[in-house]
Amino acid sequence: MSRIPPAQIASLYRYPVKGLSPEALPNVTLGVGQTLPADRSYAIENGPSGFDPAAPKWMVKAYFLMLMRDEWLAALHSHFDDATNVLTIRRDGAVVAQGNLETAEGRAAIERFFAESYAGSIKGPPKILSSDGYSFSDIASKVVSIINLASLRAIENIVGQPVHPLRFRANLYVEGWPAWHEFDLLDQTLAIGETRLKVVKRITRCAAVNVDPDTAARDLGIPQALTQRLGHNECGVYAEAIAGGTIGVGDAIAVEQPKLL
Repeated sequence: MSRIPPAQIASLYRYPVKGLSPEALPNVTLGVGQTLPADRSYAIENGPSGFDPAAPKWMVKAYFLMLMRDEWLAALHSHFDDATNVLTIRRDGAVVAQGNLETAEGRAAIERFFAESYAGSIKGPPKILSSDGYSFSDIASKVVSIINLASLRAIENIVGQPVHPLRFRANLYVEGWPAWHEFDLLDQTLAIGETRLKVVKRITRCAAVNVDPDTAARDLGIPQALTQRLGHNECGVYAEAIAGGTIGVGDAIAVEQPKLL
């Protein structure tokens, strides 16, 4: 292991439905080459996209409801139950829609809610999409997204305002690294217990991070501010699971040095 500063998982989240609210997890089991279980397993089609569940191909997020364009989604609080496949959506604390996403009736209930409640905000008939083992990630690879909380504090200094970490919709939030240290980890391997994550890509930020997850207001210009100050609009990294295992909040993260041949 290296002398790179020690770090730990501060929080852990999944996003069962693309664009809808996160779910905090105490721990999770990662498989090789997989996302967090049920992470972005579903998306809501925003008018016909041509997505084929029998032969799924990666598609840009513009085809789906998503925060980059649809900030009103942040006012909805959702929960997905793994045992029953039931998605429950609340607004202002009240249940406004509920349905089993693996049944036609359940999907129709969710679709009807969006069609009736947001007719003026969507392009066409909303439709729940899924395909076995598929993840509606912003990139084609199955990855785990990681945010360095020190980098978020640096962004707060740049924009001069508090920045809610969940604006960045990451899976792992890490405490203990210096600001922007995650960029130095490209192509390196993170060890979390028996789990190994290879850092593969910086994350380019879109207008979704401008939306406050508490108020649903589009109230900041983070990508623009980053570009002006730093010359790029990147924050966080993607990593691929190359060895599986269980990870959890509080787990230590070390950077594995390459083996000498």
